[in-house]
Amino acid sequence: MTKHIFVTGGVCSSLGKGLNSASIGLLLESRGLKIRLQKIDPYVNVDPGTINPYEHGEVYVTDDGAETDLDLGHYTRFTNAMVDKDCNVTTGSVYQTVLQRERRGEFLGKTVQMIPHVTDEIKARIRKLDAPDVDVAITEIGGTVGDIEGLPFMEAIRQFGQECGPGNVLYVHLTLLVYLRAAQELKTKPTQHSVGTLRQIGIIPDILICRTEKPMAREHVEKVALFCNVPEECVLEELDAKPNIYQIPVMLREQKLDELICRRLGLETRQTDLKHWREMLDVLDNPDHAVEVAVVGKYISRQSAYESVYAALEHGGIANRSHVRVRRVESEEIEAKGAAECLDGVHGVLVPGGFGGRGIEGKIAAARYARERALPYFGICLGMHCGVIEFSRHTCGLEGANSTEANRDTPHPVISLLEEQRQVEDLGGTMRLGAQPCALEDGSLARRHYGQDVISERHRHRYEFNNAYRDRLAARGMRSTGIYREQDLVEIVEIEDHPWFVGVQFHPEFKSKPTAPHPLFAGFIEAALKHQHGGSEAR
Repeated sequence: MTKHIFVTGGVCSSLGKGLNSASIGLLLESRGLKIRLQKIDPYVNVDPGTINPYEHGEVYVTDDGAETDLDLGHYTRFTNAMVDKDCNVTTGSVYQTVLQRERRGEFLGKTVQMIPHVTDEIKARIRKLDAPDVDVAITEIGGTVGDIEGLPFMEAIRQFGQECGPGNVLYVHLTLLVYLRAAQELKTKPTQHSVGTLRQIGIIPDILICRTEKPMAREHVEKVALFCNVPEECVLEELDAKPNIYQIPVMLREQKLDELICRRLGLETRQTDLKHWREMLDVLDNPDHAVEVAVVGKYISRQSAYESVYAALEHGGIANRSHVRVRRVESEEIEAKGAAECLDGVHGVLVPGGFGGRGIEGKIAAARYARERALPYFGICLGMHCGVIEFSRHTCGLEGANSTEANRDTPHPVISLLEEQRQVEDLGGTMRLGAQPCALEDGSLARRHYGQDVISERHRHRYEFNNAYRDRLAARGMRSTGIYREQDLVEIVEIEDHPWFVGVQFHPEFKSKPTAPHPLFAGFIEAALKHQHGGSEAR
C-alpha cells in the first residue's frame, strides 16, 4: 500500500513547509522510491485562480489545466513527481463537493456535518494519491497548527493515521526556534506550544524540523525532545538556507532524515544518490560568470508573484554556469521615469505575465528599449503581448495599436480576446488553461533552443495575437515561429534582425528545474551573456 507523510507547520506561517515537502520528496526519490505530493490550502476559495497576486503569489498551472498553489512549483522543481488537479485541495473545493452531493440526495437525508462528511471528503482527496506505483504520498497542510480554518484538515489526517495503522503514516512538523537578539538566546518555548497544540488535536509528531537562524546547541535538542515527546534523533535543525533554497535537501540528508523516514515506514530502498543535485549546487556556488537582467512586472513588490520566473532565471544561469542578478523593476516606475533610467546597464529584459491595463505602457516601453538597443528580450504571456503592441506601433506604424484588454476601443487590436472567451462570464477556471502543443518553425530561435519540431507548454490567458495582423507584422520582421495548429493560434513571435527577441504566449517557467533548465531561459541567459561581452550575433 502507499505510505503517507503529512507535513504540518507551527508558530508562524511561511516557514517553508512546501520546500521541506519537496525536499523530502527529492530525498525519497533519490533512494529509488516513487512519490506524489499534495498541498492542502485551508482558504475557502475553490482554487487560487481568482486571488490577487499580492495576496497569494503566483498561480501555478498543471498540464491538466488546474490552477494551483505556488508550492506545486516547488514540488516540480525538486522532484519528478506528477502534479495535477488532485495535488491541490482547498476548503472551498471540499465544501463545494460535499454540498453538491447533499443537493443530489447522496447522504440519504442525514444531517450533513463536519464529522464525518467533510472529513471523509478530505480523506478521499488524500487517498486519490494512492496507486500501485506510488510508494509514498506527501501531503502538506497549509497554514499553522491551531488555525480555525485548518482544524477540519487536522482532524482528517488524525483519522487517516488511525485508519491506516502503525507504520503506514508519518507526521513531520516544521516549527520555529525563536532567536531573541537582545538576549542572544534561542528559545524553544514557542515550539513546545506548537507541538502541544498539535497533540491536543490528537496528532503526535514523529519528526520535528526546527527552523532557526542560529545553530542549535545540544541543550536545545535535548529540551525539544523532552518536552515534545520525540526521540532526540528525530529533532532536526534547519538553518536558514543561504544563499539558495536548493541546499535544504542536502542539509536534511546530512541529518539522515531520509533514513529516519524509511525506517519508520518500513521502506526497503537503495542508498541515497544526490550526485546530480550536488553537481548543480556546485555550479550555483562557483559560477564562471555573472549577468544582470531586468524583470519588469506589475507585482514586483511581492516576491512570490513571480516565483517560478525568478527560479527559471536562476536555472538559466545554471545552464550557462552564470550567476544571474535580477533587477526588479515596477512597470509603473518606467512610466514615471522612463525606460532608460530604469533599465540602464542590464544585459537582458524579461516581461512576465499579468492581467489588466495598469502598468502596461511601462512594459511596452521596456520592450521598445530592448528592441532598439538590440538587448535580449523575453516576453511571457502579457510580456509577449507588449512586444507585439510595441512593434506594431513603432515599426509597423499602427498608431494606437493595443490589446483590447487594456483598450476596448483601440483602432488596431493586435491582441484580442480569444474567440472561446467571448461568452464567458465566470472568472474562476475559465481561461485557456493547461498544456497544448505548439509547432515550431525551422530556423527559428525557438526551434534551435528546444531541439524539436513540436513542443507542449502550459497556458493561462484569455487574450491572443490577432491573426488579422500576422502578415503585416511578418512583412516588417516579426515572425510567428510557433503555432497551435488546431486553432491556428500564434504561440511564439520573434524579430528577425534582432539578436534575441522572443515572445511566448505560454508559461515556460512552470516546466523549468535546477537540474533541467528550460531551454528558452537557458537561451535568454546565453544571449544576455553575449550582449554583456559585446558578442551578440544575429541569426
